[in-house]
Amino acid sequence: MQNSTTPLTLDDIVRLRRKKQCIQFSFYFILIGLVFWSIQATIVDDTDWDRIGSLSEIGESVSHFIGIDTSLVPNLLGPTIETFMIACIGTLLGLIICIPAIWFGALNVTPYKPITYPIARVAMTLSRSIHEIVWALIFVSAVGLGAFAGVLAIAARSLGFIAKMSAEAIENIDDKPVEAIRAMGGSNLQVMLYAILPQVLPVILGIVIFEWEINIRRSSVLGLVGAGGLGLVFFRQMNTFNYPGVTTVILAILGLILIGEITSHYARKAMI
Repeated sequence: MQNSTTPLTLDDIVRLRRKKQCIQFSFYFILIGLVFWSIQATIVDDTDWDRIGSLSEIGESVSHFIGIDTSLVPNLLGPTIETFMIACIGTLLGLIICIPAIWFGALNVTPYKPITYPIARVAMTLSRSIHEIVWALIFVSAVGLGAFAGVLAIAARSLGFIAKMSAEAIENIDDKPVEAIRAMGGSNLQVMLYAILPQVLPVILGIVIFEWEINIRRSSVLGLVGAGGLGLVFFRQMNTFNYPGVTTVILAILGLILIGEITSHYARKAMI
């Protein structure tokens, strides 16, 4: 049987390579053009350059934040603990409400694919699409000012990431233990407990720890909209133009984030 495919000549290969390079250069040229256009439209044209002032004026403005308000330090312990607890309780609550979303959102274990899978995926997308500040504004209007609104905002924001990553981990499991337990007459609950959960539990715990670390950063700024913690102290210092106080709060937030990162590092290391 004669092969109808004509072998490529050297000229054909050179021509195809030049065509591919031409397409690549055109793509890069358009991409660079879009970048410069974005800079022109969003930064150059949309900035009030007269208001920025000279370098000396900028330096003078920044110099206001140099220094620490030592009188504020004793009053930061309570808000720091509150911020830390908002992150911890919010992450825990988010994990609890993630359980049905993980179950429904994993294609290989969802109870009824036409209904439960789309519902879970929409919930994950909605959670990730709305910023935590917006979630905090929603819950502040619903439950009032304070840490409880911050906890609810952190939980709602955590759902999307934890559920999505955990559901994808379940979808990528090894099917052999699942098939073995089902072949022995095991129920869906036994399959979940003895075939699926042992494979994905370390991954899910790592995801939760990583999200908790991120939530410490989030909880630090939720107070700007009345959700308690260090963000509320930061907002008050800005309103009273106490710039050294602002710097002090920023240092407290930085210290809290460093503690969270160190704890997260050793927790993940202990799991591995």
